[in-house]
Amino acid sequence: MDKKKVAVPLVCHGHSRPVVDLFYSPITPDGFFLISASKDSSPMLRNGETGDWIGTFEGHKGAVWSCCLDTNALRAASASADFTAKLWDALTGDELHSFDHKHIVRACAFSEDTHLLLTGGLEKILRIFDLNRPDAPPRGVDNSPGSIRTVAWLHSDQTILSSCTDMGGVRLWDLRSNKIVHTLETKSPVTSAEVSQDGRYITTADGSTVKFWDANHFGLVKSYDMPCSVESASLEPKLGNKFIAGGEDMWVRVFDFHTGEEIGCNKGHHGPVHCVRFSPGGESYASGSEDGTIRIWQTGPVTHEDNESVSGNGPSGKVKAVAEEVSRKIEGFQIIKEGKTTDA
Repeated sequence: MDKKKVAVPLVCHGHSRPVVDLFYSPITPDGFFLISASKDSSPMLRNGETGDWIGTFEGHKGAVWSCCLDTNALRAASASADFTAKLWDALTGDELHSFDHKHIVRACAFSEDTHLLLTGGLEKILRIFDLNRPDAPPRGVDNSPGSIRTVAWLHSDQTILSSCTDMGGVRLWDLRSNKIVHTLETKSPVTSAEVSQDGRYITTADGSTVKFWDANHFGLVKSYDMPCSVESASLEPKLGNKFIAGGEDMWVRVFDFHTGEEIGCNKGHHGPVHCVRFSPGGESYASGSEDGTIRIWQTGPVTHEDNESVSGNGPSGKVKAVAEEVSRKIEGFQIIKEGKTTDA
C-alpha cells in the first residue's frame, strides 16, 4: 500500500568499477542521452529517458574520470588516467582523436558551439583543443594554482571555470586575457561545479556544503549545509526550485532551492554517491556510485502507472515514441552486454 510513496529507480548495470561522472546531453531530435565515466576505463552511452544501454566507448587504458557530450550529442569526449583525453563519434562509438597529456586528465568539457574541447588535470594546465584542427597544438590558459578537478564553459564560451583537487575555490578565467578574473571562495575543494541550463547559476559542492553563485556577477546567492560530506550537486533545470545532492552516506537527497529544506531522500546505492545530475527536462535525475551502478530517479510524485513501468525497468509513461523505438531496437544488445558485465 505504501508502494506509491517509494521511489523506484531505473537501475543501470554494466560498469564493473565505480561510476565517477555523469553527463546529460541537451534534448535533441532523437531524445536525450546520458554518458557515464567509470574507473573501469570504458565510458557508456545510454538513452537518457529509459536508461537503456546504447554503446560502450572502448580504447582507454586507465580509469576515466570525466565524460561529456556535445550540444547535438553527436560526439563524446572523455578524460582518463592514461594521460589522454579522447574524442569519440557518439553514433558509431569510433575514436576520432586522442589528445596526449603529460599526466592524469581529470576533467573535460565541450564548448557551447561544439568546436572546442577544454581539458584539465594533474598537470595544472588548462588546455583548449580546436576540434576542427585536432592535430594542432592546444591553446594553453595560464597555469592553474593546483591540480584541476572540474572544468566548465560559460558566458557563450568567453569564460571558463575550474576547481582544484587540493584547495578551495572556483577560478574563473577570461579567455580574452587568459587570466583569472574572479575566484568563488570556498573552504573545501570543490568536487562538483555545474552551470545551470539558463546560465544564471553556478552550483558547487565543497565538503558538506552546496552553494549557488550568480554566474554573471559572481555573488553568493545561497549556501546550504548538508547532512554529510557531499561530492556532487545539481539544480533542477526548468523551474530551478529544487536541487539534488549525493555523497558519502550513499543517499541521494532532494532539497528546496529557496529554503534548503530536505524534501526527498532516495536510498538504494550500496556505496558513496560520486555524481548526480538532472536530466535536461528536469523530469528525472541520475546518480552514479562507488557500487558501479547508475540509478535514474523520477522527479515528480510516482503514480501507480509510473511505478509499474519503472519497476519493470521499462520506459515511463512520458517516453516519446522515438525513444521507445530506440529502446526496442537495442533491448537485445543490452541484455547480452549486461549479462556479460554485471558484477556481483
